[in-house]
Amino acid sequence: MRRMKKLSFLINTLFVLGIGCSAPSSKKTNEPVISLKIQKIADGLHSPVTAAFTPDGTMLIAEQTGQIKVLKGKDLLEVAFLDLKHKLVKLSGAYDERGLLGIALHPDYKRNKKFYVYYSAPATEVGSDHQSVVSEFITSSDPMKADSASERVLLTVQQPESNHNGGDLKFGPDGYLYIGLGDGGGAGDKHGTSGNGQNMNTLLGKILRIDVNTESSYKIPQDNPFVGKRAKSEIWAFGLRNPWRFSFDRKTGQLFAADVGQNKFEEVNIIEKGGNYGWKIMEATHCFDPEANCKTDKLKLPINEYKHELGISITGGYVYNGSAIKVLSGKYIFGDWTGPLFFLEHKGQTWTRGNIELTGKPSGDLKILGFAEDNFAELYVLTNQEVGPKGTKGAVYKFVNL
Repeated sequence: MRRMKKLSFLINTLFVLGIGCSAPSSKKTNEPVISLKIQKIADGLHSPVTAAFTPDGTMLIAEQTGQIKVLKGKDLLEVAFLDLKHKLVKLSGAYDERGLLGIALHPDYKRNKKFYVYYSAPATEVGSDHQSVVSEFITSSDPMKADSASERVLLTVQQPESNHNGGDLKFGPDGYLYIGLGDGGGAGDKHGTSGNGQNMNTLLGKILRIDVNTESSYKIPQDNPFVGKRAKSEIWAFGLRNPWRFSFDRKTGQLFAADVGQNKFEEVNIIEKGGNYGWKIMEATHCFDPEANCKTDKLKLPINEYKHELGISITGGYVYNGSAIKVLSGKYIFGDWTGPLFFLEHKGQTWTRGNIELTGKPSGDLKILGFAEDNFAELYVLTNQEVGPKGTKGAVYKFVNL
């Protein structure tokens, strides 16, 4: 996440956060438009950033402030599924990019009851702002309650700054856990001589792939692209700035990731094994670091980008594979923190971007924090009407036909 309050506050602060410096424009474009409706299914939440669905359809909603809430049918249960507030680094209520940022259920959850979280804990090394923690938990005998004492820490990564944490977790079709990590924060990836994104001896600025099916920590899949090389073996892809939400197309298995840009551009990538996605050599398809010569022949360029006139902080979504909204079939649905919703449609060798116009949307500012996909491949959008995580104006909406 990466946001700020009113536009004046936003402009002054984004330079520090390394997000950008221009507010989105409301000007119309000639891009195709799909009209949809969103239906509220839960509200009163603290900055809901991601969600997962159990085999029986129960929705587990991760709040940035540290709780995982249970939506059972139409009822948002008062007692949290898991409360990690006491494990988090102290958050700023007005604005923060740290917190509980990811949740994923094990592919065999119905049998083993295991699930995984990504959260921001106090640093354990001098000079670090905090550390990112990936842990395994087990659901208790009560399916609406996790066993809080069952935590098994798999991975910790020291973070030099408070922002650009990534934080998404997804199991791939191969059964391995994929983890998104930002470049360590600040602006311009000024870490070392080449930045963390291009440094293969750090996990920052990468998408990782690990095997959690072991009793001690995790294993490295032997077909990971950098096994046996001068690089961290966990790395699946690199050259990312802040991958804020990625997902697998359940039909094709392709991995889509949205990467938050610096000053001018936001981008969507299809992540491939061993791919270098350019940061900080490139910002989307544009040269960012002239000293690196901006040679693109060995880089994976985005399938789509947009300028900061349209939005300043991309939020990745899903390829729609549901049956309820035919017009969305096969399209990649995503958005921007400032409110716009988009789709990408594959036509020939290119991806064409269009806009999604909504009815059923609340009045006022609607921040797009994340998306979720249920067991029937129907899509949800997670939102907030405040900049920071302190309030309870977070809500979850389902995409439905008009």
